Amino acid sequence: MSAEDQKRAAGEAAVRLIEPGMIVGLGTGSTAAHFVRALAIHRVDVRGVATSEATADLARLLKIPLLELDEAKDIDVTVDGADEIGPGLSLIKGGGGALLREKLVWECSRRCVVIADAAKRVPVLGAFPLPIEVVAFGHATTLRRIEAVFERFGMPVFPHLRLRDGAVVRTDNGNLIYDAACGAIEDPAGLATALKAVTGVVEHGLFLNLATTALVGTDGGVDTVGV
Repeated sequence: MSAEDQKRAAGEAAVRLIEPGMIVGLGTGSTAAHFVRALAIHRVDVRGVATSEATADLARLLKIPLLELDEAKDIDVTVDGADEIGPGLSLIKGGGGALLREKLVWECSRRCVVIADAAKRVPVLGAFPLPIEVVAFGHATTLRRIEAVFERFGMPVFPHLRLRDGAVVRTDNGNLIYDAACGAIEDPAGLATALKAVTGVVEHGLFLNLATTALVGTDGGVDTVGV
């Protein structure tokens, strides 16, 4: 199976976890889009909470009713992709630029299911650059503070401002993203706490102690991985 086939299989498997009447967090990215499409095909009677404007547009196109996060309050289950899945279902997310809204939705969810292709499983997080969302005002100053955090952790990391076609990427929240090629993150919990403490950092892509289940597409089918 190709990686895309594995993503599709994982997304379709996740639909079997959804029951009528649920409020469902709808993730962002190519893998999450497979889940959203499968949800619409199976016509499960649910309401969704989108983690990005792109996902909201897709849900509206597919006639999936949407709620704002403040309307939903409690979310039964969120299904979303990941850029890396490490030990204990620790994750790096944010390659699609929706990390802040994703984490807000994840933290309001009773259950969080991550869906991915087999290549996303890794023995240690960090090969995929860690996204760090920052406010635009004074972002170069914030960058220096971020670099100081990595230095304290013994990590010679120099994050780069995310660009697309030569233009600075803005999130749905109007913020900027720095991507940090860490190589290996030996202390994800410590790094997560230290980065979040930097004034100017809005959120980072370390999702720890949030995922309850992973559905991973493989050549042999979809593997279910628990914490």
